[in-house]
Order: sequence, then C-alpha cells, then structure tokens
Amino acid sequence: MDQAEVRRLLQEVAEGRSSVDDALLRLRMAPFTDLGFATLDDHRGVRQGVAEVIYGAGKTVDQITRIASAMWERGQRTILVTRIGPETAEAIGAALPVEYSELGRIAVVGEGPKADGSGTVVVVTAGTSDQSVAEEAAVTAEALGNQVTRVYDVGVSGLHRLLAHTEEIMRAEVVIAIAGMEGALASVVGGLADCPVIAVPTSVGYGASFGGVAALLTMLNSCASGVSVVNIDNGFGAGYLASMINHRRSGS
Repeated sequence: MDQAEVRRLLQEVAEGRSSVDDALLRLRMAPFTDLGFATLDDHRGVRQGVAEVIYGAGKTVDQITRIASAMWERGQRTILVTRIGPETAEAIGAALPVEYSELGRIAVVGEGPKADGSGTVVVVTAGTSDQSVAEEAAVTAEALGNQVTRVYDVGVSGLHRLLAHTEEIMRAEVVIAIAGMEGALASVVGGLADCPVIAVPTSVGYGASFGGVAALLTMLNSCASGVSVVNIDNGFGAGYLASMINHRRSGS
C-alpha cells in the first residue's frame, strides 16, 4: 500500500463507499507480509512515498518472482527490480507484465507512473562504458515518476561534447553525473549547473582506478559546490535520490 492507495481508501470512507471498520482492517493488515524467506515492508510506500524495491542480486529466480507476485497481489502496480539478468525478467514476465532494460539490468513490473516531478532529471555519463550504471539510474527515476533526459558519452577527454548540452544541464532540476576512470565529470558538471548534482563513480577504468575508488575519491574531493556522491556503481541510489529532490517542490 502506498500513499495514493491510502488517499483512495480515505476518500472511500469520506464518500460512504467504505466503512471505518473496513478501512481500519485494510490498514491493520498492511504493515508487512511474511513469505517465510522474505518479509515484505507493505507500509514503506505509506511512510516514504515509494514502495519497497526488490534488489535481485543474490536472490533466486523463484524468490524474486514470488516477492514480485506478492507485492502485485497486494495492489502494488509499479514494482522495481534491480540487478537481474534476462532469464529472471523472463520468469517474472510469465506471471506479470514487465519491461526490462538489459543494459541497466533493471525491470519495471507493471506500468510506470506519469512524470509528476517539478522538473527534469538529466543523466550524464563520461563514457559509453558507464551506460549500464546510467540506465539503472534513469529507469529508476522514470519508474518513480520523473521526466529523464539522457546525455551519454560526453566525458572530459572531449569537453566540447559536454558543452554542446549546456542548455539541458542548466534547465535540469537535478543532474546525475556518472563517470569512471578519474571521475572528473562531476566537478565539470557541478561548475555548470545551478541545481544539485549527484555524482556516481563507476568501476570502469584501468588498474590504478582500483575498481572505482579513484573516481570515488575525486568526486568526494570535488571543488564544485552542490555535488553529492553515492557509492560505486550505485545507479539505483542516484536515481532514487534524484527523484526525492525532484518531488520536493511538486509536493507529490
């Protein structure tokens, strides 16, 4: 149950289409569901505005399918499943409607909501190799009700490519800057944008990049104001945070 469902329930009570006792019973049943191997937090959507997200890595295909099915049965119509392969997406699709991004290894069960944020989330990558993390961020933001613009392969080794997209960056409500190697893109974007910049270091790079640690440290030490940093390869975390920022002024 999410905030929209709670509003509908309260509206039903106000209009006399549901009794107070029936509404109370539905709310009491909602806090969590014990599946034996997993405990669904059914009230997360009420508390935070976004339902629980299924992290697929380390879970079996059967476990993921059963969790998604349980959420669907309880009325959740947009379910995000991260870090899964095509075989898992296919298994989910046999029971539920699903749209899968193989590049981002992320699936949306059901239909994504309409974009109701106050502006646009712009996702920028340094290189093509960063696009898997970028798609995880972009699909996450879209599934949470945001308009997303993708600006890919515009890293600092060819700075003119990024400057060609200055207008999109300056119009953004939030920018997600994704880079591996030395991770300098976030500072450059932070020097152009007048909105929050969420930096995502990726594990892309040669030996001395230390699996993304070099980019992480560069981003943490950014000289540009307004740059925050999430963990290495954490596209989901960036997309989620961008959605929270983008919905603050819209009130949704």
